Amino acid sequence: MWLEKIMRPGSDFLGVRYPIVSGGMTWLSDSSLVKAVHDQGGFGVLAGGNMPPDALEKEIETCQNELSGPFAVNLITIAPNFRSQMAVVCRKKPPFVIFAGNFPHKRDVQEVKEAGCKAIAFASTMSIAEQQIRYGVDALILEGSEAGGHIGQVSLVILLQQVLFESPSVPVFVAGGVATGRMVAHLLMMGASGVQMGTRFVMSEECRAHPRFKAAFVKARAREAVATPTYDRRLPVVAVRAIRNAGLDEFNQLQLDLLSKLNAGEIRREEAQIRVEEFWVGGLRKAVQEGDVERGSLMAGQSVGLVDKVQPMAEIFSEILHDAEAELSRVAMLFGVQTPDRTPDRYHAPFHERGRSTGSRTP
Repeated sequence: MWLEKIMRPGSDFLGVRYPIVSGGMTWLSDSSLVKAVHDQGGFGVLAGGNMPPDALEKEIETCQNELSGPFAVNLITIAPNFRSQMAVVCRKKPPFVIFAGNFPHKRDVQEVKEAGCKAIAFASTMSIAEQQIRYGVDALILEGSEAGGHIGQVSLVILLQQVLFESPSVPVFVAGGVATGRMVAHLLMMGASGVQMGTRFVMSEECRAHPRFKAAFVKARAREAVATPTYDRRLPVVAVRAIRNAGLDEFNQLQLDLLSKLNAGEIRREEAQIRVEEFWVGGLRKAVQEGDVERGSLMAGQSVGLVDKVQPMAEIFSEILHDAEAELSRVAMLFGVQTPDRTPDRYHAPFHERGRSTGSRTP
């Protein structure tokens, strides 16, 4: 089949059947979600977030004991516990480490590689991609600003042209606004080694997010997942995309309060940045674990406008893979090329034709 052929480079690199990556989402991407993705042939990512090192160690051990294949640990470089988490990772040696939040330093990349892990980093320009390759990363992720959580400022459409089309010397995975198999097919045709999804997997039955958190995703439109502003360069806050609510407004006020304290010399910049990260970690926990969808953080990508029901992970993968194969077959027929196996016998109706039915599994 076309899909198996076009996925092979990414599958071989990751060591999984399908190079479909579950994004490392704090409080969401735990060992149970990693296993659910792994069991469907995908690549699960364990989120370090700002997890205490002993808790992270237990989660890594659970993945190592329960999974028969590779997985990654996602570390946020700007998290207060980053250095202690790095020590755990180098000791436990997961197959892959993904650096997020900001670009890793050369010593970070070298440290995990010396421990025997493969290193993956994000890139927002070709120059950063080249820098990270010089540092020794084994692969890159291009994450467009359409994504949820910590994001860059550039859309995936631009990143594809700036970086992917320049053919870097390492595998390139793409993320941000991806939720359908048809899009997966086109990204693979463009040269991506695989895709990363986050919002789509939040809507799996296996994801342990609070039912009210998932219900907020069902109701949200793409335009309601907004990025936070940066008010002053003295407080270089990494933008976060989340569904607008009272918690998001409180974060904007927090930035203004911290800037006022910076002006008065009451706080150092490093301490202010830690306060920002603590806000997000705490706000996300309120929403994900306690179901506080008003004051908590509803981190979500703009692809939240493309998800409208909670499904078993097996069903999500089935839809993605079927629709990707169908799209590849459709494109092949446009050029008069016979499919290597057979054209799938049905297509899922386009989203706008399906409407926003919540289905029986909607929380």
